[in-house]
Amino acid sequence: MADRASAAGGGAIYGLGVFGAWFYFGQQADRFPEYAYAAFQGIFWPAYMVFEGFAALNA
Repeated sequence: MADRASAAGGGAIYGLGVFGAWFYFGQQADRFPEYAYAAFQGIFWPAYMVFEGFAALNA
């Protein structure tokens, strides 16, 4: 039972991150293709966060 509880907590954090990323990236969009890309970025926000972190460490 403990495994299910921890998985639910991780899913909630990921879900909040998706909504936050959609809000963040959606504010920067002006046209439909940019909104579509913002939806994609919202779903895969952890990958973008890791990529930007490694890019900052490399600079």
